[in-house]
Amino acid sequence: MAARPKHRDRLIHSAVALFRKQGYAATGINDILAAAGAPKGSFYHYFPNGKEQLGEAAVRYAGERVLDTLRDLRRQHGNSADALRAYGELLTGWMAQSGFADGCPLATTLLETTPASRLITDAGREAIQNWRREWETLLIDDGIQADRARPLASLILSALEGALVQARVECHGQAIADACASLADQINALRPKAPEIAPKPL
Repeated sequence: MAARPKHRDRLIHSAVALFRKQGYAATGINDILAAAGAPKGSFYHYFPNGKEQLGEAAVRYAGERVLDTLRDLRRQHGNSADALRAYGELLTGWMAQSGFADGCPLATTLLETTPASRLITDAGREAIQNWRREWETLLIDDGIQADRARPLASLILSALEGALVQARVECHGQAIADACASLADQINALRPKAPEIAPKPL
């Protein structure tokens, strides 16, 4: 009897959570099966090439979830600085909820597997490029010139990744708040100023 389709999603979700908390190498297939509540046959049904194939799927899934979050923030907030601050608050809340055991959904997996695993490297590269493009688009929509938006989008990603590491080590979200506040100041400095309207003569 074929494995039920729901097991694939459960395996991916469990892999994302476990890889993020304890790392790719330290997470065994049996750990993932136990967390997913899935039979062993389902793993090889959906991932016949083994753990690396699941790792690729987990990275792609996590990358899409972050992208969805960024797009939601883009719709909810009137400018990129406010969207960034809101994203920082979300990150801090998620980390605090996990007791600061969680971090970036991709970092631990990518640091352990790239560039050795071409599958996971390609998936990670695509995810990060998509995140950067989303920030870049948001900055350009906010009136920032394209030649300034791209490096600033890269800086946002780099600063947030570093802040997540600090937050996890310090068990506190201040590093995330500080990074977002400093980046928001840079964004506001680059945004075009609204023209001043001269007062009408009396």
